[in-house]
Amino acid sequence: MALVSIRDYEQRAYEIIPRNALDYYRSGAGDELSLGLNRTAFDRLRIRPRMLQGSAERDLSCTVFGERFSMPIGISPTAMQRMAHPEGEVANAKAAASRHVPFTLSTISTSSIEEVASATPGAPKWFQLYIHRDRQLTEELVRRAEQAGFRAIVLTVDAPVFGLRRADLRNKFSLPPHLAMANVVGKTSATVRSKGGSGINEYISEQLDPTLSWDDVKWLIGFTKLPVIVKGILTREDAIIAADIGVQGIFVSNHGARQVDSVPASIEALPEVVNAVGDRVEIFMDGGITQGTDVFKALALGARMVFFGRPALWGLAVNGQQGVEHVLDILRKELDLTMVLAGCREIADITKQYVVHEQYYSKL
Repeated sequence: MALVSIRDYEQRAYEIIPRNALDYYRSGAGDELSLGLNRTAFDRLRIRPRMLQGSAERDLSCTVFGERFSMPIGISPTAMQRMAHPEGEVANAKAAASRHVPFTLSTISTSSIEEVASATPGAPKWFQLYIHRDRQLTEELVRRAEQAGFRAIVLTVDAPVFGLRRADLRNKFSLPPHLAMANVVGKTSATVRSKGGSGINEYISEQLDPTLSWDDVKWLIGFTKLPVIVKGILTREDAIIAADIGVQGIFVSNHGARQVDSVPASIEALPEVVNAVGDRVEIFMDGGITQGTDVFKALALGARMVFFGRPALWGLAVNGQQGVEHVLDILRKELDLTMVLAGCREIADITKQYVVHEQYYSKL
């Protein structure tokens, strides 16, 4: 069967990825209510197309932090990608570079900062940061990212500990023994082995600082020369604090619905954050993206760029770098088709007048 959608890639990847890794990638927190919401919340939004707008030619490019990207779509940080494919993060980053979109490397990756940088010289890359108990190690990770040419720091703020992921508990998740947390080899524990529960949760509890506060965000802003983006914001209150202390970007994200079950879908929280600080910082969003209409809806509701994590993993598992490139191409073509049929010639044309909640029509 030809692979023509993200869903096709997802189904094929489910047949390929070993169960231990697959359950880690696909699962959500608790009963996975929020995991479902990340998808169904998009389904409750309707596109209001305009006709005869002269949109025969489209420009999908966008500019963020002074850099022009080929489209408003990027790849979110996902951990331990060599479980999906031997080339892991390197192949994923090379795919993003080939399409000139940003790739975000996870702190807890199975390819190092330097490996990814060497494979993609000059390409746009961001580094996702977890703040460790060891602040010297944390600062060293940032300095290495700066030295390697990464162009932004994406600080995850919604994971002082990892959420309740029952699949990992059942599987007693462990990182395969031939793999390691590549960014901390020789500096701290780089292995992930179950001690009776979920090995990744146990690792995070040992390594990361659960007392993380806004003072730590200020600390990061104070010493890095790169733009700081905070990832995991779902409320206007936190968005305002973040903007007030000087972050340059906010990632509206519920961490793939993997932290607290019953939080809103990212697309549900997006308008609240945009209304609060959209005129002060760049707003990004991830969570639940599976097709071009999802990207269109998120852009209409105020996101500057839309990111995805799992679809890249599915493409990676199926066909390495080429699989991720095809996933990006699918989303681009679907977004382009949505734009021409909705009457938009460029990304700036996609405004909130084009998307309404399903309740809008029920009241007519």
